This record gives sequence, C-alpha cells and structure tokens, in this order.
Amino acid sequence: MTAEKLDPCEEHFRIPSHHREHRLFLRYLPTHGPSRRVVLYVHGGTFPSALSIAHRFDGRSWRDKLCAAGFHVWGLDFHGFGRLSDPYPEMAQPAAGMPPLGRAEDASCQLEHAVRFICDRHRVGQISIIAHSWGTIVTGRFAGRCPELLDRLVFFGPIARREPNGERVRLPGWRLISLEDQWARFTETVPLGEAPVLLRRHFNEWGERYLDIDPESRSRSPAAVKVPSGAFQDIYDAWAGEFAYDPGLVRAPVSLIRGEWDGMCTDQDARWLFDALGASPLRRDVKISRGTHLMHLEAGRYALYREAEAFLLAGDRAPAAD
Repeated sequence: MTAEKLDPCEEHFRIPSHHREHRLFLRYLPTHGPSRRVVLYVHGGTFPSALSIAHRFDGRSWRDKLCAAGFHVWGLDFHGFGRLSDPYPEMAQPAAGMPPLGRAEDASCQLEHAVRFICDRHRVGQISIIAHSWGTIVTGRFAGRCPELLDRLVFFGPIARREPNGERVRLPGWRLISLEDQWARFTETVPLGEAPVLLRRHFNEWGERYLDIDPESRSRSPAAVKVPSGAFQDIYDAWAGEFAYDPGLVRAPVSLIRGEWDGMCTDQDARWLFDALGASPLRRDVKISRGTHLMHLEAGRYALYREAEAFLLAGDRAPAAD
C-alpha cells in the first residue's frame, strides 16, 4: 500500500515484523546538515504517527520542530493502527470472545524491530524515544529488555500502576473509537469555565484525517475507527495493580511530562513512576499548565515541544572532570 507523503522530504519504509509475513510502517523525516541525533516517536492507543508527531496544525508539526533542532525524526505505526502497518488478521473477525489484540509484550517486539532497523540505517548504537500514553508502557518494556539501544526517553502522559479499586475491566479483541469519543477525550478533563485547549477548526481538520486511516470508518454509524484493544487493556490492568513492565529495569535518562488536567497521569501517578524509575541516572517530572492527556495536539503543545527538545539535547550534565 502506498502512503501519502506528509512532507516532500519524508521517506517511508515497510520493515519485517516479528509476526511472520507481516510488515511494519515507518515514516522518516531527515534533518538538514550532518547530525547523529535520532529520535523515534511511539504513539498511544488510538491513533498512529501521522495524526500525532507528524500532524501539522497551521503548517507546523512537532516533527518539524525536532528536525529544526537537528534531529532525524521517525514514527512507527503498530499493527492495527491505520492502514500502513499490516493489521492483525483477527481484526477481520468479530471482536467478542477474542483476547485483546496488540498487548504490550507484542508491541514491544514490534518496537525492537523498528529501533534496530533505525540504528542500522543511521549507523548509531543508540536512539532516543518520545512515547505517549500507552506507548510509554510499550517503551518501558522494551527499555528493560534492550537498555543498550536507548539514549534518552521522553514519556508524556505516562501510564503508571495504581492500586486495585473495583471490578476488573475485560475488553474484546478490538474496539471502535468515534470522532465523538475523541472529542470527549479532548474536553472531558478541562475544568468548567476554562477556555478550550483545542480549537474546533483544528479538531475538524484532524478528525477528517483520523477517519481516513480506516477505509470503513465512514460506513459505520457513528463514523468510527477500528483499533486493537490491547492498549487499553494494558492501561486498565495497570490501574488494577498489574503493570506490564518493571520501571526499575530502565537504565536511560527519563523525562516525565504531563498536563495539569491529565486525568490519566495524575500527580500521584507521576510520583509513583518517578520513584519506580530508580535505576535511571537522570529523571525529571514536568507538569505543564492547561494541558490534558492529548496536549501534543492542544494550544499548549509548544511548551511540550520545548521541554522534550531541551531534555533530548542533553545539555544537563556537567563536563567530565579533568
């Protein structure tokens, strides 16, 4: 399948997955001039890279900002998210009675294949990763297994373990997420009386592109995109006390970035994760005002861009003593 280029300089790759005869989609935007700084974006549980790090609001994306700062920027689409990585064959079957597709362990193997490909392509030993939401679970699992491949990690809107409270949630193999569902995610945690964090015209443009990633989305009522349920099963399990990775195995420097109004990463969540990442040699916990769980698409996104970029540039260590 041919993918539309979101920039004239963008390059596309379909690489082998650990799933036999299946391929993963990677998009790549090079920086100008010589640089060995490489960063990979790992998306969350509802939409792929084209709608996150590569999506341009008023002509400018997070990826553009990182490229201008001297980074080669990659985006990975996991199986089942959009049309460009091969879907799980089971997604063509009824979801009921099927275990959730795309769990963290499986996705972390996809991520490992992508990271090794990118390292070989640039002839570097390590890259950095920016991960969002469920993507932080996947990245954390991969980081514990392959610490030698990672330079720095930015986890924004990270998921943390919570104490069990109530009945366990069990999801089917896949689920449908409508535009109404997405709009609710942008608005539900903004306090009453506060100005919106996302312009409606921005959401309308983004929403059309969101529906485009599933060729059957507009045939449903309401229009909705099919995604694997494994991501949200991993999140619900984390909130029931079962966390999919051991943060104590992460050896890379980590910056945790969250929005003031992020209901999926509370102050308590960030505190737990910060403490659990005890083996990381350098940790930050950054909270940005007027941000929700989707702040990379909101009015405050440039504050997120700045914090992530500053951390990835690694100017926070004293020179080695003579």
